[in-house]
Amino acid sequence: MSPTAAPVLAEIVRSGFTEGRHRGSLVVLDADGQVDWSLGDPSAPVFPRSSNKPMQAAAVLRAGLPLSGERLALAAASHSGEPFHLELAGRMIAEQGLSENDLLCPPDLPLDAVEAETYLAAGGVRARLTMNCSGKHAAMLAACRVNDWSTETYLDPGHPLQKLVVETVEEAAGEHVAHTGTDGCGAPLLAISLTGLARAFRSFALAAPESEQGRVAQAMRCHPEYVAGTRRPDTWLMREMPGALSKMGAEAVQAVALPDGRALAFKLEDGGIRALGPVLARTLRRMGVEAPVLDRVADVPLLGGGVPVGAVRATF
Repeated sequence: MSPTAAPVLAEIVRSGFTEGRHRGSLVVLDADGQVDWSLGDPSAPVFPRSSNKPMQAAAVLRAGLPLSGERLALAAASHSGEPFHLELAGRMIAEQGLSENDLLCPPDLPLDAVEAETYLAAGGVRARLTMNCSGKHAAMLAACRVNDWSTETYLDPGHPLQKLVVETVEEAAGEHVAHTGTDGCGAPLLAISLTGLARAFRSFALAAPESEQGRVAQAMRCHPEYVAGTRRPDTWLMREMPGALSKMGAEAVQAVALPDGRALAFKLEDGGIRALGPVLARTLRRMGVEAPVLDRVADVPLLGGGVPVGAVRATF
């Protein structure tokens, strides 16, 4: 995406003064999968970051790993580091005769600020299990065990599992991966367009229940708190909008698919995560969607002296 061409999708207004802007690109697909409307350049490749996780979860199923329910939802997760996340991720590792040291994601604190404070107050330190991608890594390790693949090199782009991830992403997005990088968790990071990302989520939302995509979608819908956490917008949307799939990614990426086949994807170029909710709520409302949760995600107040003095708001 070009910084000079991207439109402003959100602005930061404090005390009646606009002190900053978030530029980016956005695409909305209609129920038939065609581009309904867009802003910026949704055809340019981006790193979807953790918005690619549903495809990575489908790839471990394609590898023959028999996951379902909360385990499959956690495989597609950027979890908050709440106790139920850590307990299940640890159990998934132990079931394979492995330990936390076999995870190749970096040590980290819980992603959720409340959980991080509680964890630190209890004497916790940065750990691999606490890293928000540990569920995905636990599932990847389990898939390696099932196939007798190397667990030491499971993040290498040439590893059989990562080749399956590429195959799964390209199939869902309907386009070739434009670039391969390294995600924050160490896994290969696959660049596709925002239009491809929206197509991918649409394909999961409409997939047959017995298919790999359909199984991931069902797990995410039934157990959204395992995909994110109890205080996270992805959880709220999937809880309060039946049939929806929602997954954010680092650097301000968001993808959502609705059960009628409509889908959206956007990225804010500056990585301004706080603007995700306002842009998402405005997009869904322009699509004719109304739900109480949209007020909840759109409300991002700016504080001055501990009281609201402004807000982050969408501009389109």
